Amino acid sequence: MALTRHSSLLLILLASLIISTAMGLRHGFGLFLEPMSSELGWGRGVFALALAIQNLMWGLAQPFTGALADRFGAARIIVAGGVLYVLGLCFMSLSTSALGMTLSAGLLIGIGLSGTTFSVILGAVGRAVPAEKRSMAMGIVSAAGSFGQFAMLPGTLGLIEWLGWSAALLAMGMIAAVMIPLGAMLKDRPRPHALGDLSLRDALNEAAGQKGFWLLCLGFFVCGFQVVFIAVHLPGYLFDNGLAVQVGTTVLALVGLFNIVGTYTAGWLGGIWSKPRLLSWLYLIRGVVITVFLVAPLSAYSAYAFGVAMGLLWLSTVPLTNGIVASVFGVKHLSMLGGIVFLFHQLGSFMGVWLGGYLYDMTGHYDTVWQIAIVLSVVAAALHWFISEKPLARTTPTQVTP
Repeated sequence: MALTRHSSLLLILLASLIISTAMGLRHGFGLFLEPMSSELGWGRGVFALALAIQNLMWGLAQPFTGALADRFGAARIIVAGGVLYVLGLCFMSLSTSALGMTLSAGLLIGIGLSGTTFSVILGAVGRAVPAEKRSMAMGIVSAAGSFGQFAMLPGTLGLIEWLGWSAALLAMGMIAAVMIPLGAMLKDRPRPHALGDLSLRDALNEAAGQKGFWLLCLGFFVCGFQVVFIAVHLPGYLFDNGLAVQVGTTVLALVGLFNIVGTYTAGWLGGIWSKPRLLSWLYLIRGVVITVFLVAPLSAYSAYAFGVAMGLLWLSTVPLTNGIVASVFGVKHLSMLGGIVFLFHQLGSFMGVWLGGYLYDMTGHYDTVWQIAIVLSVVAAALHWFISEKPLARTTPTQVTP
C-alpha cells in the first residue's frame, strides 16, 4: 500500500540523496585509472579487472540484497551497504597490489553498491507511491544518481590533484559515510503479506517462465556493457588521443548533468507510452551517437557533444526497465526481481570494463570495443521490441498489485 504523500516525498528525498552519493562516488573511479596505474606500475588491465569484479560482485549480490530489502525493508540493507562502501574506499586507498585492489575496489565496494543503489532504492520507491506515479518517481530518483555524477566528478578530480589519489580515496570514504545515517532514516516497510501473494520461490519460477523477463535481462546486459565501458575508459581514450585529462572529466560531468534531464524525461514518458518501445528507441539512438562520435573528427568540442548526447540516454533505461518489472510482476518482490535483471546489467558491465582494458593492453587501442558497443545497440533495440508490459494474469484470488 502506498504511503501518505508526506511520507512518500520524504522517502523519495532520502532515496535520492543516498543514490546520488553512491553513484556520484562510483562514477569518479575512472579518474583513478591513470594515476594509480602509473604510480604503481600496473597495466590498465589490473585496474580494469578490479573495476570489472566490482561490477560483477555488485550484480551477483543484487538479487540477495534485493530479496532481503523486500522482506525486511530497505533501511537495514542501505546501512550495511554503506558500511561496506566506506571500508572498500579506505582499503582501496592503501592498495599497492592487484590482490588488494581486487578485494577493496572489487569485492567490498561491489557488495556495498548492491545495498545502496538502484534495485534496493527503487524497490522502496515502488512500494511507496501509487502505480500511476511509479514510473515518474523512479525517474526522479534515478536522475538523482546522475546529479551525483555531475556534482562529484569535478570534486573528485580536485581531490586527486590536491591530495593525491590515496588521500583522495580516504576523503571519498568520509563522504560515503553520509549514506549510513540517511539509510537509517529511510522509513521503508515491506508490503504486508496478502491472500494470493506469491512466495519467493513461486515468484522466481513465475519470472523464469516469462520470455519477456529474459529479453529484458539480455537488453540490460547491453546497457551495462556500454555505460561502464564509457565511464571507466573514456577519459583514457581521450587522453590517448591528445586531449587533456580535464576534458574527460568534463565529458563525464556532462553525462551526469544531461542524464538528469534524460532520466526524468524517460520516467515521465514511461507513464504515457510503451516502456519496451521507448527502450528500443533509446538503444538504437545510443548506437547512432557512438557511431557519429567515432567517425567525426575528435576534438574537445566533439567530446563534449558526445557527453551531452550520451547523458540524455545514459540511465534513462533504469526507470523504464524497473517499471516494466513492476508492471508485469507487481511490487511484492520488486527489489529481488529487479536485482536479477540488474545482475545481467552488471555482467555486461564486467565485460565492458574488463574487455576494454584487456584489448587495450593487447592492441593499444579501444576500436574493437567501440564496434562491439554499436552492434549491441542494434541487438538490444530488437530484443525490447518484443517485450510486453501487460500485468500477468494469475489464477490466485489476488491479481498483480497495481
